[in-house]
Amino acid sequence: MNHSSPEENDHVLLRTEGRAAYITLNRPKALNALTHPMALRIDGALTAWADDPRVETVVIEGAGERGLCAGGDVRDIHHDAKTGGAASADFWRDEYRLNARIARYSKPYVALMDGIVMGGGVGVSAHGSVRIVTERSRVAMPETGIGFVPDVGGTYLLALAPGELGTHLALTGAAVGAADALLCGLADHFVPSAALPALARELAADPVHTVLERYVEQPPPGELPAAREWIDRCYTAESAEEIVARLHATDAPAAKRAAATLLTKSPTAVKVTLAALRRARRLGPLERVLEQEYRVSLAALSSPDLVEGIRAQVIDKDRDPQWSPGTFEAVGPADVERFFAPLGDRELRLAETAPSTEVAW
Repeated sequence: MNHSSPEENDHVLLRTEGRAAYITLNRPKALNALTHPMALRIDGALTAWADDPRVETVVIEGAGERGLCAGGDVRDIHHDAKTGGAASADFWRDEYRLNARIARYSKPYVALMDGIVMGGGVGVSAHGSVRIVTERSRVAMPETGIGFVPDVGGTYLLALAPGELGTHLALTGAAVGAADALLCGLADHFVPSAALPALARELAADPVHTVLERYVEQPPPGELPAAREWIDRCYTAESAEEIVARLHATDAPAAKRAAATLLTKSPTAVKVTLAALRRARRLGPLERVLEQEYRVSLAALSSPDLVEGIRAQVIDKDRDPQWSPGTFEAVGPADVERFFAPLGDRELRLAETAPSTEVAW
């Protein structure tokens, strides 16, 4: 049940017009960062609209000029991790259920992924059936930079990306633009940012496929195709240490920059992310991967790196986290395996569902 206050309800604006229903994430000063009440409000709306014959299409967008959503509210997570609370575990349980609902939604779910779309913002958009990026889009799963591991189904999405592109994005936290998001399977269509208001309005009157035909264009070229050779070669290595060594040994300046970036991230988070991605490839449907991510997220909550990473990047903003352990070599197999340990009666158990089917437009 959603026990949101009226003010919190203002953080997710809901409306219907014609054949469409609209979700607007409305915390522009916080770059629409997602909170637990927001996730519950979105989930409740999707539940109601699924059985409403007047609603044929659902649209999600972000208020303000900066982007759809920068992710979960990590200040709340920082407080919870420091005090040993249960709020983050409860939030993630409902958020991951929402991610699964979006992926299996029975009606077209149109995500306007304009501007910054990171972390939890990817979770409420990139599992949708119609994912639109623009020339302003910057899509990323930057969790290793705060001592965390990609969640909200991020390891599922990135594990499915061509070759080792997803591994590169997950470990480095690099943000991609429109063309590279399309290449990696994080989006479906490119539409110029200035056209999004008209596109959203027209969805109230016309079916999705009709509206898309009017607006979809070719995106500007991306950066990843030129990097595929060294990304695929370097990131197939068995360990984070070997990945960094291969990147350093590569002539491409971008590869050396990637190596330098990896050495700034939480060594534990990088190693756990690498293991989570490779396990995700074998787990099957999104629900199984979300269940694994829940285990990993709860383990991260009791890890010193999560508190320290959020402190350095968000609270104090000194950008100088002191990771513990501080090197890849100091993170052993048992340290990684701890993140995947069963949770007993705290496990997240998502209902088995049939594989996604094509949504009728």
